[in-house]
Amino acid sequence: MPYGFTLPTTSALSFVGYFESNSHPSLIPVATVHREVLRALLKKHKRLPLSSQASNLTAVISAILNYLPYLFALDAGLSGKSVSDEEIDVVLLKDIEVEWRPCLASCVVGREAARVCGKGLDYEICFVLTTLAYAYTLMARVQLHTLYGVSVPTPEQRTVAITNAKNHLLEANSLHTYSASKANEFTAPPAAVDICSFTQSGLASLAISEATLLVVLKDDLYPALVAQDRNSNDRDWMIKAPEIPKVRVGLFTKFSLAAGEHAGVAHAQLTSSKSARGNVAVDDSLIKYVDDLRKTARAKACRFFGIEAELSGKTGEAIAWLDAGKKELGFKMNEEGSKTKVLAKFKKDWAERKEDRKIVKGADWGSDAGRFEEGRVIEMLDKKWNKENDLISLERIPPSDPLRATLSSGRNIHTPKTYIPPSLDADTLARMRGAPESGDEATTLVGDSDDSEDENPHGGAVPGAFPAAFGSSVM
Repeated sequence: MPYGFTLPTTSALSFVGYFESNSHPSLIPVATVHREVLRALLKKHKRLPLSSQASNLTAVISAILNYLPYLFALDAGLSGKSVSDEEIDVVLLKDIEVEWRPCLASCVVGREAARVCGKGLDYEICFVLTTLAYAYTLMARVQLHTLYGVSVPTPEQRTVAITNAKNHLLEANSLHTYSASKANEFTAPPAAVDICSFTQSGLASLAISEATLLVVLKDDLYPALVAQDRNSNDRDWMIKAPEIPKVRVGLFTKFSLAAGEHAGVAHAQLTSSKSARGNVAVDDSLIKYVDDLRKTARAKACRFFGIEAELSGKTGEAIAWLDAGKKELGFKMNEEGSKTKVLAKFKKDWAERKEDRKIVKGADWGSDAGRFEEGRVIEMLDKKWNKENDLISLERIPPSDPLRATLSSGRNIHTPKTYIPPSLDADTLARMRGAPESGDEATTLVGDSDDSEDENPHGGAVPGAFPAAFGSSVM
């Protein structure tokens, strides 16, 4: 957690052939230059090894933030709107045609989706904003990966990392929400599934769900305890059990249920999203991740209900809530002595070790949305409370299904902020009134042939792919 998006790439595009401005002649070539910088960075990002891509995210975000004011200035000029109280005259010579490679489209294993051509400036705006939202989500992943590093972070470092990650996700939420409203203005469904209104709405719900769970994670010390316990480099032989005030336990329960509700909404929206071309659906890996996130959030709520019951001296009910959490996660652990239980435990342990190796490598980790981590926390508490109940409390453990049926609605903690498109300041607009310099880079940077093939560093067929499947690059 959060989901590991892939940044899209795009074809070359010169606005000079599509727009004309008598009031601000330099606006169009300068916007072209900024777009070319972004295109080159996205292509560079794709060529980098997975371990080096995190350090390149800041440059990608900076390039997008530099490009967006010029892009929205063109949009304002076409719409007859003012920018910084100044009118911009932009004339459309012909419809823009630009290609972006969708990252969420389902495709054959061993190859990536081909670039999809779209028309209109709104197509460009939506893809640029979506790329920025992906980058913010990946920045959140970079922050959270420090919690699972070789060295155990201090409480202060943990708080800073989680807070920064939460803020990045809230930025992504506002961008996806704005893109969803922009996509609703299309006269026909877009050709790429990434920028469909249902997809963008689902991604907005996903981001707010992940941000809500991070509020819980900031003060929920049990996952940190489990991570520290399995860290082979940790030398603390005695770990004190965390203590959470009863009042905060109730809040965490409500927040976790709210996160599960947002994830459920995201799942419904993403599964119903289809593109206009070929009826392409969202990739199954994202659908599965969102479903796992919903299960994890509801399991957390069950665990907090159990902690609240244990604090009240109701050990039997607490254990029943843990059983409810296991069922929410989809783990079968109640068939004592059966072959099914042994096989299920072996399969689960293997999947957990596989996820641990991903965390160590720093690539493709968190694809289970924290499901196995929550299962480890529940297992730890289950062993502890069952031992106490067998030796001291001797309480009857009630069935868990009636408890699951009592799960109520959650409580939202975040108020999604509205994305405000950036605009050029008065000084920049004044400079745009001048004529572009002769031999402007904008006419030469994008004059080169479209080097889509260069995105594949191997320069040939992708290793492991079918020969007929090679049509575009795979990272």
